Amino acid sequence: MKLLSDDALIEAYHKSVNLDLDKDFIGLLLDEIHQRKLDLRLAQP
Repeated sequence: MKLLSDDALIEAYHKSVNLDLDKDFIGLLLDEIHQRKLDLRLAQP
């Protein structure tokens, strides 16, 4: 998932949660966010 910028990754995560998409997909996004050591609290819309 290195093709996504950090901002795009966080935005995709928030949109996926808001749209109640597949939990496995959301988990993959969250795993990548944690791997990059990003902070979701700072990026919430």
